[in-house]
Amino acid sequence: MNRRHFLMGSAALSGTVLRSNAQSGPKAARIGISTWSFHNLFSATRDDKAPPISGKPLDARDFPDMIADRYHVHEMEIVAPHISREPSYIRDLKARLDRAHSHLVNIPVDIEELWQAGGLSDPDPKVREKAISACRNWIDIARELGAHSVRCDPGKINTADLSATISSYKALASYGDSKQIYVIIENHGGVGSEHPEELAELFKGVGKNCGALPDFGNFPDEATRQKGLKLLFPFARTVCHAKGLKFDDKGNETAFDFAQCVKTSKTAGFKGVYSIEYEGEGDPYQGVQHVVDELLRYL
Repeated sequence: MNRRHFLMGSAALSGTVLRSNAQSGPKAARIGISTWSFHNLFSATRDDKAPPISGKPLDARDFPDMIADRYHVHEMEIVAPHISREPSYIRDLKARLDRAHSHLVNIPVDIEELWQAGGLSDPDPKVREKAISACRNWIDIARELGAHSVRCDPGKINTADLSATISSYKALASYGDSKQIYVIIENHGGVGSEHPEELAELFKGVGKNCGALPDFGNFPDEATRQKGLKLLFPFARTVCHAKGLKFDDKGNETAFDFAQCVKTSKTAGFKGVYSIEYEGEGDPYQGVQHVVDELLRYL
């Protein structure tokens, strides 16, 4: 699903302790799960054509316990539309994370301000400043929740002149650095998927405290995928997306070479969390389990 269209219509990193279970260990400590895997079960992010939610919609405050109990995973991403900005809600969510011995590694900042006009890449400084200010608010929230990074989309990049985009990210990276929050960019939404070298150039231009969120699935073909991941993983510090799209009856991803993606990340020396985004058909709970199993197999 294109999140822009929707908006418009680590134990390894945190030092937390895994609960005692058969799946705990160094590999499990590198696995995370994103609330986006269950986006049709949250009121704020349901697709227009999604079937009705059976029972009560999911609440991000219940996510840490659910993920820990069901999958024995304690690293997670919670997308911004699933988080209320009310101070009492933030405090409660942090308490629930702590109670589950879990950690929020990253917040994907899916907010409207990043897609108004050119967002962080708009040639008008006033437009960019509005987007920067909105992102700063989420950097503050990430800090309160103990996260390591926020993912902020660059908007409509002018690939012939990256100066406006670089200026915005230098401002965000500097503010993030003051809060010990890394600012990251994903290859998705028309940015960095077909031409991942453009993101690499952006990271070089911004420099400190800004890097990549490589997503296994967000490429047009296998050749671009492997080229792109080799370019992006050297800039990845906190998290990547282990995408789940389509599985065979043995639980193997068939839409792309999942094993090679993991191998590429390891060759690059990636030390962060592999956060699962299941976007396939059918039961998301089972889909997430398939990706957990694959990660345990290949890590």
